[in-house]
Order: sequence, then C-alpha cells, then structure tokens
Amino acid sequence: MSERIVGFVMSGGVGSRLWPLSREDNPKQFHDLSGDGSMLVKTLQRLAARKGGETPVFLIASERHAQRVGADLTGIDLRGGDALFEPVGRNTAAAVALATLRTLSDYDDALVLVVPSDHEISTTAQFWQTVEAGVPAARAGRLVVFGVKPTQPETGYGYIEVGAENSGTFDVSRFVEKPNLATAESYLAAGNFYWNAGIFLFRASAMRDAFLSFRPDIWKATEAAFNAATTDVSGLYMAQHLYEAIPSISIDYAIMERASDIAMVPAGFRWNDLGSWQSLLDVGPADVDGNVVIGDVVAIDCENSYIRSEGRLLSAVGLKDIAIVSTADATFVAPVSHSQNVRKVVEQLEKSGRLETKFTPTHDRVVENGAWRKRVHHWLFDETMPLWSTVGVDDHHGGFHEALGFDAVPLVKQKRMRTLARQVYAFAVAKTRGWDGPADRLIAHGLEFMTRNGRTDKGGWVRTLNVDGSVADAAEDAYDHSCVLLALAHAHMCGNPDALRLAQETFSFLDAHLEDERLTGFLETSGGEGERRSNPHMHLLEAFLAWHAATGDRTYLRRAARLVDLFRSHFFDRESWTLGEYFDEAWKPAPGDRGEWTEPGHHFEWASLLVDFAGRSHRDDLAGYARKLYASAIANGLNRATGLAYGAVSRDGLPLDRISRSWPQTEAIKAAIALDGTGGPDLKPEIEARVGRLFRWHIDPAPVGLWIDRIDERGRSQATEVPASIFYHLVTALTQYLDKTEGTGARRRA
Repeated sequence: MSERIVGFVMSGGVGSRLWPLSREDNPKQFHDLSGDGSMLVKTLQRLAARKGGETPVFLIASERHAQRVGADLTGIDLRGGDALFEPVGRNTAAAVALATLRTLSDYDDALVLVVPSDHEISTTAQFWQTVEAGVPAARAGRLVVFGVKPTQPETGYGYIEVGAENSGTFDVSRFVEKPNLATAESYLAAGNFYWNAGIFLFRASAMRDAFLSFRPDIWKATEAAFNAATTDVSGLYMAQHLYEAIPSISIDYAIMERASDIAMVPAGFRWNDLGSWQSLLDVGPADVDGNVVIGDVVAIDCENSYIRSEGRLLSAVGLKDIAIVSTADATFVAPVSHSQNVRKVVEQLEKSGRLETKFTPTHDRVVENGAWRKRVHHWLFDETMPLWSTVGVDDHHGGFHEALGFDAVPLVKQKRMRTLARQVYAFAVAKTRGWDGPADRLIAHGLEFMTRNGRTDKGGWVRTLNVDGSVADAAEDAYDHSCVLLALAHAHMCGNPDALRLAQETFSFLDAHLEDERLTGFLETSGGEGERRSNPHMHLLEAFLAWHAATGDRTYLRRAARLVDLFRSHFFDRESWTLGEYFDEAWKPAPGDRGEWTEPGHHFEWASLLVDFAGRSHRDDLAGYARKLYASAIANGLNRATGLAYGAVSRDGLPLDRISRSWPQTEAIKAAIALDGTGGPDLKPEIEARVGRLFRWHIDPAPVGLWIDRIDERGRSQATEVPASIFYHLVTALTQYLDKTEGTGARRRA
C-alpha cells in the first residue's frame, strides 16, 4: 500500500485575466473552458482517482462560493475529505497553512499535496506518476515543487531554476517571478528553467516548521482561525474576524523563496494554467486556420484567433492573432499576445465602480423580469397586510404595536414616533397600490393617537410613548420628524383631511427649532449639540420629495436640494465612494471608529433618493453619485456566503457589523430599481435576485405575514421578535417592485 497523501485543492481565485468570462461571482475554475467539465470538478476527480493509496481530498474555497461548491461536489467521492471555506481571500500562504493544520489535526504527519483548481492537466495517470516521483523527497522532509519544461518564452508564468539532479529530482536554485520577454527567452535557451506549476508536496510537519521559521505570524493567525472554525453539513467555516487578520501573501514569497533544500520534480504531463486567452487558444479545438471559435460566431478569413460569444451573434472578418470575447454585457478585444494585460482593464473598471467585474449575467442565473410578482403580491396583500392591519393595531390604547412575537402576539414595548408614522405611511402606500383593506380608518387611527399624545408645546413631536400613550421620551428628534412628514405626505395623497395642516405645523417647527442656523443641515434634536448624523438628513430628503410628489410645490424641491448639496460636500467621500454616518458639529467625520463606520443599507437608500431627486430636478450629474454608492455597497458591503448586505463596514470594506438585517435588503431592491435604465448594466436580473434573497433568508423561513429581521454571517436567524418599523421598508420596496414589473410574466427561465 502506498503512503497516504492528503490532497487539497485551492479554489479562492477570481481569474481576472479571463475577464469578461471570469468574474468575482463566477471565477474561471467553475467554467468549462475545454469542453469536458469545469476545471474545479476535473481537479477534484483527478485527486480522488489515485490508485493504490489512501487520498482524502479537501477543497479550500471562498465562502462566497459555498452554494456553487456544494452543487459541484455532488456525486464526487472525496474519500473522506470535505470543504474548508475562507470568509475572505488571504492568498496561497494562508491556504497552505490551513491545509497543513487540517492534516496535522486529522491525519497526523501525513504527506500533503496542494494543487490549484484552475489548471489544465493532460491525464490523471501521468499526473499521479509525477506526484509519486516526489514522494521519497517529501517523506525525507523536503518541500517538493513541480516544474513544466517550457516550450516557449512565456511571460505570464513564474519560473524555477534548478541545479543538480538528485535521485530523480532536481535541487531548486531559485524561484523567479514572471519575467519580461527577453528574460523569458534567455531562460528557454538556458535549459535549466521550468515553469512553476504551483503544485506542492510536503510532509505536514516540514511545512509547519517552515512557517514557524520564516512566517510564524501567518502560522499563528491561521491556527487561531482554524481552531475557532465551525462545522455544518457543507464544510468547515473559518471565523471571519480571525481569518482576515492573516497576512495576505503567496506561499512562494512567504516560504518557498526563503526555504533551502527544495526539490523539483519535472512534470510528466502536459500542463496549462489557462490564465489568458492565448492559453485557451493554445489548448482549444482549432479549425484549419488555427481559430478557436465558440458560441454563435461567424468568422471569415480569420487566422489564429480566439473568438467566443456567450450570447448574441458575433461576426469577424479578416482578423489575425486576435482575441474577441463577448458576453451579454461586455466585449473584450485585443491581440492574443497582449491578452495578459486584461487585468489592466479590470483594474480600470473597478476604479470606476463598474459592476461588470462583479456579476455574471449568464443564462442559468438570469431570471425572467417579474418572476417574483405572484409571490410578492400574495405575501404582501394576502398574508402581511391582513395580519398587520389587525394584530398589529392597538385597538385598546390606540396607535400601533412596536413589535410582534413569532406567534403573532403583540409585545409590550414603548411606541416610537417613527414606527407609528411609518405604519401610517405603509397603509397609505398599500391603499395607493390597490389594497382594499381599511386603509383610511387605519391612517386616521394612527394620526389621531400620534396627535392626541405625541405633540410638544413647541409644535413638534415626541420621540417615544408608553403603551398607554403617556410620554416616555419628550425629545424632539429630527429622525422622528422626517418619518412624521413622510407619513403625512402619503396620508394627504390618500385624502386624509388633517394631514396637510399637521404637515404645515411640523414644517414650521422644523424651521424654527431643528434647522441649523448656519443653514448646513439639521440638528439631531431641538437645541441639541454634539455629534451629528447623515441618516436623519436622508430621511428628511425622502420626506421633502414625498411632499413635492403630493403637491407639485417646488418649495419642497428646494428644501431637498440643500440636503443633496450637503451630501455632495460632506457626507460622500469621493476617494472611497462611501457615505459617512457620524460627524462633528463642523461636519467633519467623527473621530475614531465612528468616522470609519458606513452602512450599505444607507448607501442603497441614498442611491434611490438621488435618482428620484435627479428626475424631479433634471440634475443628470447625480446619477453618477448614485451608481458609485451602489457599486461601493455591492463591492464591499455584502456577506458573500448569503449575498445579504452587512449591517456596517469600514471605509476600507472590512465588516464592522456582520448581522444582516432585513431593511438593507429591501433598500438594495429599491436602489437597483432606481438605477436600472440610468446607464450602465441591465439591472433587471439583479432586481429579481435581490427579491429572491429577501424571501430566501428573511421572509420564507418566518411564519405567515412575518419576517426574520436579523441573520448572522452564516445565514442563521438571530431574531427574537418582528419589529413593526421594518413594515415600511418592505411595503416600499415590494410595491416599487410590483410597479417596476407591471405587465410582465412570472415564469423563470429553464
């Protein structure tokens, strides 16, 4: 029986050199690039096919791809192995350290084989013959690498320079990073340089000792994350706050370039890392003129070109040595010899916030526009509105209950003015959308309770009431007043006779007691000083736009314009495309962590409001700000395992609040609806996907008419109640979705 070898497949890369086909949500290892299955599946099958020896196979993958990995692993015998999920990418040194730790934990001091998931290798038998040739050296404690004899001066690969031969292996003299063309030509002529295949074989204790000698910081940080990992049926998940503390560096830089006595085994198999369109041209099925043509393509008088279409008809005439790759939303064209430079295109797109580097609009992911209409309409009008218009109403004391339990029983809690106002708003919007329930009675019921119990001597509104209507907190809060004004605007549009008068009184109070006398926004509370927030200003902008819609009076638009100017001058950071939350009295970011705090949900809210204001004021320049806010939130604010927006992230994109609440998901829907058609990619598939995630994680697991408000980073519910304040978000987003998809079908594409 041959010695046990524990295999690990690294699948954390993005494959940006194969953009626009390979993207963050669907990197190259998941693609079938040679016509016989995805590279990831073939790599796993190759490792599991070893003859005559025990070889458990493990996959180290990004947590954001957990669902895709689960689908790809179906039917593959991993010989007792499973998946290890990285919450954030930390390069190959962390992956190798993780593989070593898992082996030492479960297989003592076995040999470890670490391979990339995205390389093309000719035959399984030749692969394992090569690996077995390195076993004696690895058993003796040497780190073993594998080199491919170069056939051309390749500038896209790393190289290994070797010295003397020693029992079928070569001593490694040095590792060389990707050279320029002249240097690559000299390596080819020298004869003792090999392409670095990125495959490693070693005894677990030998790699552990190498880390402890050269990079103990990486080892100790990875060990801490591994020891704190949690397990479920899909695999082992690293704790994000510990894993992101691991230094991000390649295994070559961290260990291999520092270690001595490294052995190299020449590969006895054909190999290609499929890292460029040139490499795909080299291995693809070529026609008589040397062209690789894939998809709906007509090529006339073309030679040695890679031409691929993922959708529409692509025609080419008279091209030579050119790569053309066309997807549903992007096209790449370059000389094949320059295709390594596609990374420059990706970097430029990322700097400008383009979503085409993040999302893949492929056929199997696209959902028919309006696919969720039936479910949304039924849940909103047949399940949720009937529940909250009865159980959610306090018929004894007045007003509305602040929260329900998951048994739909009201909880005894103080009643916030913002929640009372938002319930009035929600019933008004539902009436406008055609709900045939008692909207007028509920609007009047809510406003009567608010007015009777919640007015202050100055003409404003208190912050909080006790259940019986007595005042619990008399503070006059700008946030609460924004919600009251929003509710009154929609009550006025529904014909409530008191709404306009109450709004006029509220605007008078706002101007007299909450507006900053320097005309740079609003105070947090009447007469308040100290820290200030952007969030109340966002909701005041929402209220001003609602009153413009209700009356057509441009006075409200001028009020809104002042807040938009404040957003541009102080709230929005042009370098990071992020929205500040906390500020001092001079509108400078608050010191410490609060100045770094940003919320993806507020990015989405501002994006939709800016598009709304731009449409009303004909300010075309604001759509760019909205797209940047949306792109920033999508790029840095999502939990990649669930696709849900985090509660908060830093300006650098590190999670600060990993709980995903339901309201940011609704705001993501609204933002995508607002941005669709303003330039950039078609966001209709993204709208459907966002609605799908809202139902998958927050609505479907809950009892009828309720929702799960809090989801942790692993997708588990952390909710103990159903807050009424979320009703407003759900009604707004889902009615806008119904409006957006009016007249469309509800069939998913096969």
